[in-house]
Amino acid sequence: FSLTYSIQTVSDRIPIGKPISNSTAYIINRNQLVPIGVVGEICVGGDGLARGYLNQPELTAEKFVDNPFVPGQRMYRTGDMGRWLPDGNIEFMGRKDEQVKIRGYRIELGEIENALMQHPAIANAAVVAKTNAEGEKEMVAYIASGEPLNATTLMAHLTQYLPAYMVPAHFVQLETLPLTANGKVDRKKLPDPQGLDIGTATPYMPPSNETEEKLVEIWHEILGKEKIGINDNFFDLGGHSLKATQLISKINMVFGVGISIQIIFQEPTIAHIAQRIAFIQTQNKQKEDMGDMQEVEI
Repeated sequence: FSLTYSIQTVSDRIPIGKPISNSTAYIINRNQLVPIGVVGEICVGGDGLARGYLNQPELTAEKFVDNPFVPGQRMYRTGDMGRWLPDGNIEFMGRKDEQVKIRGYRIELGEIENALMQHPAIANAAVVAKTNAEGEKEMVAYIASGEPLNATTLMAHLTQYLPAYMVPAHFVQLETLPLTANGKVDRKKLPDPQGLDIGTATPYMPPSNETEEKLVEIWHEILGKEKIGINDNFFDLGGHSLKATQLISKINMVFGVGISIQIIFQEPTIAHIAQRIAFIQTQNKQKEDMGDMQEVEI
């Protein structure tokens, strides 16, 4: 091993430590050293570096590379992601092969898992990227917990640690997560999230009129969610800015109105949007009636 950390007190986030004697560690991004707090790939070197992988020359050439910071030496690209802490220790942030790019953002799935694990009720967590029916990549968070949780609570928890674009669109709660023989989460055996999404904290309220029923159908089409209530928050159900644009375009086409995208950010529920649609339709009807009126001399 190349890094070590002496655990004096147990905490929620234990770093993987500092380089041992005669070893070196670097955190790089695009072959450049990154500053404290910035996530990059952990690379190690020094006297204890192996020659390579036995009988795997291609993998050796990929992982054991020339050290750009010390001419004449080599370093090993671990594939682990981490960041320097102010005290000189390194914090593990997940695997490089768990990086995904969603809506232009490069996201570390391991960082989301670490944030989920800070919740006291979550025993284990895994985040994967899946392709939805529209061909878009979405993040699905699988959690194991002994008590029932809801999406609203989990989203609020994650926003304490992560930016909004790193909050998963779907949450699935299981009793336990499937594990491989060596105790890691078996991502291939995680179930499809369809129909397993946990609900929000908002009590379910069914549609009460034709406008709300049509809006529920539109939300189901855009979000792929079942049992959508009229008081559910569009963004709590996995909506984002791109889906908001699609939603407003569909609403305007179906109802013949001209609602702006700002409305979905101000009033992200079916109940409020239905009221806005009814108001616009009433205004349009009054304008039509005024246009049909003819001036008559008395």
